[in-house]
Amino acid sequence: MSRFWSPGISELTPYVPGEQPKLAQLVKLNTNENPYPPSPAVLQAIQRELGDDGQALRLYPDPTSQALREVIAAREGLDLGQVFVGNGSDEVLGIAFRALLQHERPLRFPDISYSFYPVYCRLFGIRYQAVPLADDFKLRVDDYGADGGPVIVANPNAPTGRALSRAEIETLLVRCRDVVVVIDEAYVDFGAQSAAPLIARHDNLLVVRTLSKSHALAGLRVGYALGQAPLIEALTRVMDSFNSYPIDRLAGAAAAAALADEAWLARTRQAVIDSRETLVGQLQALGFEVLPSQANFVFARHPAHAGAALAAALRAEGIIVRHFAAPRIADWLRITVGTPQQCEALVTALRGIAGSLNAP
Repeated sequence: MSRFWSPGISELTPYVPGEQPKLAQLVKLNTNENPYPPSPAVLQAIQRELGDDGQALRLYPDPTSQALREVIAAREGLDLGQVFVGNGSDEVLGIAFRALLQHERPLRFPDISYSFYPVYCRLFGIRYQAVPLADDFKLRVDDYGADGGPVIVANPNAPTGRALSRAEIETLLVRCRDVVVVIDEAYVDFGAQSAAPLIARHDNLLVVRTLSKSHALAGLRVGYALGQAPLIEALTRVMDSFNSYPIDRLAGAAAAAALADEAWLARTRQAVIDSRETLVGQLQALGFEVLPSQANFVFARHPAHAGAALAAALRAEGIIVRHFAAPRIADWLRITVGTPQQCEALVTALRGIAGSLNAP
């Protein structure tokens, strides 16, 4: 610990992202990246923004990211003042924690969910309550009473992949009408129902999205939030007190082009969904229990093998998946849906591994 640190820094436990190893011939199924390259329109937009000499890069970007926000607003049927953008959904979420979720009553979220949520709570000094999921890892809306604090829910949930319907989300919004409800839709494009159509009639709803997963732009870091104007104004006040130029020129142009290419999204999304359903069937044939998933990953366990042992054995075969050494899910693996070839490599490796490992 440095003697120059601010008070409280030594007590922080930072979020640990998925490993980004630099190994040749690696089948990387641990960070839920899209297995396909982004729309060709993205590369064209970046080149147009650069021009022939890159002169545009010497100038600051538009501090309001108006062009990108206009594309998002038109796509969602919202006004410009109902859209906020940031450097990936993690930054948008962090700003939301500070702007909207720091209240006297504890923030509520599932006990098994995105592990950045408690990190933000510790960073901002927010008290929180982890609400247990059901035994089958479903979120029970009835567990979130009207007398509690704000709520944040990943939908589909991570790492389980299970999703609430739009009707269930609306029930949650009504039950918690006096507090903000944030719906984190990082994976919504892979089969779940977005809560965005509920914004017009629920002033306590903030929807957060990312282009990292469905649009294959994890390397550019673009996320956004949707909500009624007062919620967006709170986010903007925090952002403009911290970083007045949130989205760089190239990321803004690329994101707008990606969102405009609906045909690319439909094609690649269906390819991921098809691979997911095939993978689920193959895993089940090997004896795995697999949760219903509406994300670009599956959550699975084998009743005869410990999760850590399976993850280590796969790594030895050049395949990495995500294992969480956490209560209730220590024997589960979160497996990104890759290309058909990557999924087949995974299944082939598991066929060999399952026969060689001893039960825990």
